[in-house]
Amino acid sequence: MKHYLLSCSLLLLSTAVAQAQTATYPADTAKVTVYGYLDGYYGYDFPHPSSTQRPEFFYSHNRQDEFTVNQALVGLRYDNGQVHGALGLQAGTYPEANYAAEPVLLRSIYEAWAGFRPFKKAWLDIGVFGSHIGYESAISKDNWTVTHSLAAEGSPYYEAGAKLSYEISPKVTVTGLVLNGWQNIRDNNRGKALGTQLQWRPSEKWLVNSSTFFGNEQPQDSARRYRYFHDLYVVYMPDARWSVLALFDIGTQQRARPDAPNTPWHTGQLVVRRQLGTRWHVAARAEYYYAEYGVVVRFLAPTPAQRNFNVRGASLNFDYAPSRHVLVRLEGKFLNSKNPRFDNDSGSRTTNYGNLTSTVALSF
Repeated sequence: MKHYLLSCSLLLLSTAVAQAQTATYPADTAKVTVYGYLDGYYGYDFPHPSSTQRPEFFYSHNRQDEFTVNQALVGLRYDNGQVHGALGLQAGTYPEANYAAEPVLLRSIYEAWAGFRPFKKAWLDIGVFGSHIGYESAISKDNWTVTHSLAAEGSPYYEAGAKLSYEISPKVTVTGLVLNGWQNIRDNNRGKALGTQLQWRPSEKWLVNSSTFFGNEQPQDSARRYRYFHDLYVVYMPDARWSVLALFDIGTQQRARPDAPNTPWHTGQLVVRRQLGTRWHVAARAEYYYAEYGVVVRFLAPTPAQRNFNVRGASLNFDYAPSRHVLVRLEGKFLNSKNPRFDNDSGSRTTNYGNLTSTVALSF
């Protein structure tokens, strides 16, 4: 009798465990994805300086007059509907420039995060992930233009922390974030920053995004100076061929001394994209960026004439996709600065700057 009861108990236990495993980890929905991306480019600047380094506020495609790689990326993603995660490693001139403040061993991390559903229609993710600010990804092929905008170069590309996303309805998603800081993997002051994101899709033709950031960005041994930032952009796609994007960002950082003013900045852009055929696109962009005292972009000298960053410009690019895995792009860009800040071929500085950038991107 004891053996019979023991056999029945083991049978029931094994059945319960099997059912629990099936309910918790549904094998039919689990998916592992391997992805890769390679962005090779060549750029040429006007006027043509002797240095191969483009202006210091460029972090993506920031080299000229040499053939090089902006980003080489390979990674894994996992998703079974209840648990998901990703790990991506990168190399190239983009991480070399944009991750320069990070410890050497962390500079190759493109993404490294894991998350689960705490309840239906919500995700809680922790790790290193793409920024909740702006519409441009670090992966250039996913953007409307070849080079990144002034707004993107002056705001985070990546973040480290925790985020909770909740789908209120098919049209509205909200996200709250606790972060190490403004584009920091390694926390520089042990204080945490806060962020929010609201995405609203009133119809298939419209997307409205509002993102915020609040935190102290000073080193551990410095007095606190809180940074406030708001990112707003709207995308309108009237049909399958036309796309229009308008963006406006505004931020301010607290004064360094009681008698000093706050340091504000703001930026805006308008991008229009047109599909010319099944394999061709063209996009035009107009933009500006204004920042006082170099709070998010470096100023050239601590003099009244040079302390502010005041740049405007335009670009035009053509895209050709010979296959769904390859994208060939060419862009011309022109920038004008109120202060002379661009190197020319004589070693002095000028207010006007232009470049050509060509890229070939492979993805899978």
